[in-house]
Amino acid sequence: MLFHRFRAEFTDGVIDLIPVHVFPSESALGFGHEQTWKIVPHLERREMGRICFRSGEGRYIFYYGHIGYHIDPPYRGNHYAWRACRLIAPEIRLSGKSSVIITCDPENTPSRKTCIKLGCVYEGTVPVPDDIREKYDIGPAKCRYIWIPEKDLRKTDD
Repeated sequence: MLFHRFRAEFTDGVIDLIPVHVFPSESALGFGHEQTWKIVPHLERREMGRICFRSGEGRYIFYYGHIGYHIDPPYRGNHYAWRACRLIAPEIRLSGKSSVIITCDPENTPSRKTCIKLGCVYEGTVPVPDDIREKYDIGPAKCRYIWIPEKDLRKTDD
């Protein structure tokens, strides 16, 4: 059996982002165009997590954010989410956005550290309305961070 080689859309030589799918505008949530990528080791197939970018605006983006990421437990602690965010910066700029929101649960220290490493500005912690919590799987509060990808490009890999 021949295996098709994955074609990375973005890479930094440590991780590759492999496109998974694009969702058209979801009017109920206002996510807009949503692109998801697998996070894999450079030139490998093993999925370590995922990252998505949502171009929309609205009430749900306020709590979910423009960027969502997840790193599987065995791969945590290697700054893969930070790397993945930096790799999709061109996609963010192509969407016309100069800044995006990243949200996380207050107790999610690794995600908060990722936002700090990206150079995000902490906007505050907000309660999630009951109607959203009841309808969707989302925590009771979200920390909101503002990321300006252009600023991040000056950072190093340390």
